[in-house]
Amino acid sequence: MNSNDPTYSPLRDVAQSPEATARYLADVQRVLLDIGKNLETLAIETRVHLRKTHVEGDRWYHAKLRAMPVEKALGTVLKNLNSLTEGLEKSAYKRRAHDETVMNTAKDRKEKEIERLRKKNPPTLQAAPNPPQQGAQTQNSGYGGPTSIYGLGKRESA
Repeated sequence: MNSNDPTYSPLRDVAQSPEATARYLADVQRVLLDIGKNLETLAIETRVHLRKTHVEGDRWYHAKLRAMPVEKALGTVLKNLNSLTEGLEKSAYKRRAHDETVMNTAKDRKEKEIERLRKKNPPTLQAAPNPPQQGAQTQNSGYGGPTSIYGLGKRESA
């Protein structure tokens, strides 16, 4: 691609490769985790400062109550940041899974087509063997014997 091309987008190349996407998302995640560390430090320092700030006539818990909305807002930002970094990691895995699915789709379709044809045209069954002649001795294959334990007669059960 040419950077002078008006339709050029550097992220287009990244989006076309799962490895490049994973690297890019890992870099973004690394930056966000660094920002998260700074935000955690800021939240701690803000908490300490706001809870130390007392006004004349305050009871011991008033400063804490005034600080709670600010602490909650910073906590929400940190929670959202953690969700964002988890989402980036999940996106990289899903991107790779998508490519693997695309690569396996043609093979799966061929297998389904073969299975469909096999079901549509089942293999022909061989004819049953000819019944033995009346004069020849027959071996008992287990079929045609007594159907009940009371019909065994003098035979023993297995």
